[in-house]
Amino acid sequence: MTNPDLATSLDDLAAAARAAGVNDAAARIEGEQLAAAVSESAVGSFVDWCVATGRAISASEFMEAALRGRKFRASATPLVAQLHNVRSAHAVPYAKALAEVATAAALLGTPTPQSTGAAQGAASVQLSAAQGLTAGGPGLTGPRGDDTEFVRQAPQILSSVLGRMHDNQARMLDLRQLDPFGPGAIAGLGNTPAAGEPVESRLTAGEPQPPVQAAPPAEPAEPAEVPEPEEPQKSLDELLAELDGLVGLGRVKAEIHRQTAVLKVDAMRAKAGLKSPTITRHLVFVGNPGTGKTTVARLVAGIYRAVGLLSKGQLVEVDRSELVAGYLGQTAIKTAEVVAKAEGGVLFIDEAYSLNGDQYGEEAINTLVKEMEDKRNDLVVIVAGYPLPMSVFIAQNPGLASRFRTTIGFDDYTDAELEQIFTGMVAGADYDLGEGCLQTFRALLAQQTRDETFGNGRFARNVLEAAIGKHAWRLRDVTDPSLDQLRTLLPDDLQADAVPVVDWTGAPGAGLEPPSDPVGNAPAVAPPVQPGSTA
Repeated sequence: MTNPDLATSLDDLAAAARAAGVNDAAARIEGEQLAAAVSESAVGSFVDWCVATGRAISASEFMEAALRGRKFRASATPLVAQLHNVRSAHAVPYAKALAEVATAAALLGTPTPQSTGAAQGAASVQLSAAQGLTAGGPGLTGPRGDDTEFVRQAPQILSSVLGRMHDNQARMLDLRQLDPFGPGAIAGLGNTPAAGEPVESRLTAGEPQPPVQAAPPAEPAEPAEVPEPEEPQKSLDELLAELDGLVGLGRVKAEIHRQTAVLKVDAMRAKAGLKSPTITRHLVFVGNPGTGKTTVARLVAGIYRAVGLLSKGQLVEVDRSELVAGYLGQTAIKTAEVVAKAEGGVLFIDEAYSLNGDQYGEEAINTLVKEMEDKRNDLVVIVAGYPLPMSVFIAQNPGLASRFRTTIGFDDYTDAELEQIFTGMVAGADYDLGEGCLQTFRALLAQQTRDETFGNGRFARNVLEAAIGKHAWRLRDVTDPSLDQLRTLLPDDLQADAVPVVDWTGAPGAGLEPPSDPVGNAPAVAPPVQPGSTA
């Protein structure tokens, strides 16, 4: 089952990071996390992921990486954001390498339409973010100006996925892997492969095999390209225009504009030699999931840099797992290291109230308060989460209450806003909605329970990812799909059931009952598991 493409793609990603002048180890980590998040729905993917990343087989390490990488399916990775913020000429090549990692990850384990859709969605997000397209976040519009040509690379990525899926189709649909009574399943009977023989060898049994050829000698590495001059960072007007272009979020936009005005006047007062009042710049974002908190936090980082409050303007997004260590004493070190990465920019702590309730979290909070004081001139911290737990979290920690004086509420999106977000995501990924797709989306939306568990913008993204997966599955046997076929989603693609169904009634040996044990004590053999389902 091992898929060597992921290992190669991770090596290419590290090389792209070195060419961009960023940490290649950090690039490899975010690539591994993205790969795990893309492939987590595929049966057996954790085995291939561990092999490709050079780890011992461990489902827990895979799931931990997947949990950390899920956010990269909806927003830019830290290094993509960093390269884009400084307008690096290497932002796009690095994002392309990251997209290839996602594409390779879609084939780990037993590939499914869900993993294919997740790969295409993640690739689109990273490629769009590298160019600064508003289609990269929850509240987005369409591509702008010269970015259109770039985003049209999305169908090429999809074609690559389809090609790889076609090459692996025999393995994906090989019923003999799943039927315990199929040929070769019982030792000593016909068509039994030799011990250790891979499953793929049974697909070509009896056919002459070509001789194994030695690998060609490695070509000398090409000299590194001379980096192009970096483009200027975004201006304050550009950042505010991007904020205003987000869907909905009227109260949020008004508060960010107000904060920006205060900072601009404060800077002018300081330039004129007047005293500047000590105003805390740290923020509390409250709202349900998928309401654009991370997207706005990234814009706030750029705005604060543009007005001179911050020196770099990068966003470092973390949760409890990235602040708390396994032992007392180590948590303070781990938290301080995270803050050091965020210095000059914004530290965004999602579900910060998860730090409440134990001594490890308390150690992280105490360290955070100290670091906020020590770096108060070049660090902004934003904590985010649900409204009620966040108010309790701030109230229970006096050191935080005096530093977080501004709370910004993110309202749930209306149906019309979610429809606008969905169509923007579709356009940003360079797809077209066929006739009836919007009606299908509205029907799906009407079925949702609109409480604190509703995903808002994430719901729209999940619908698109599932649709992309079904679209790819629908085209899996098309040798040379047209541009319209590659671009157009149909209403059936948006339906909830994205799992292919194998017709077992037509399979050889279907309907056979497990042989009963003569003694009657042995348990019955479990029926075969269908691809994409869980036992």
